[in-house]
Amino acid sequence: MSEPLPLTVEWLTAEAFAPFGDVIEASGADRHFPINGGNTERYHDLMKIEVDNDGHPIVSIFRGLPRKLPFAVTMLERHPKGSQAFMPLNGRQYLVVVAPRGEAVTVTDIRVFLAHGSQGVNYAAGTWHHPLLALDETSDFLVIDRAGPGNNCDEITLERAGVIPLPLP
Repeated sequence: MSEPLPLTVEWLTAEAFAPFGDVIEASGADRHFPINGGNTERYHDLMKIEVDNDGHPIVSIFRGLPRKLPFAVTMLERHPKGSQAFMPLNGRQYLVVVAPRGEAVTVTDIRVFLAHGSQGVNYAAGTWHHPLLALDETSDFLVIDRAGPGNNCDEITLERAGVIPLPLP
């Protein structure tokens, strides 16, 4: 395998992440309005939950152990039958590694985002991504994805690794 390629880490924004899915956050840009007699602010319709006709949406909690940086990205996975959303529950930063949908993916297709602890992501069906990348401490994430028959997880080993360097932005 050739020398790993250093990857650039950028802050997670809805605009930058749009080709890969949705950013889930309560921000002024989202549709929001008061409910419950004005006691609650509802941030409405933040993501599209995708499931094929044979599946159904499920909610889980994933507990991710922290990853040490620098970190070598050697593989990616995708879920062709449905989207997969992650929302941090502990308010901690984490990394999001993605590549566009398609059959072939290389290290040069990868984008790396640093998410603050109040941002979630929703990977669109078929979007390549690295499994959970918690930082610093063990972290819990609320996960919404698809359950049902058939294989819904493809994995690919990259021909050339990418490395997420220190320091982060």
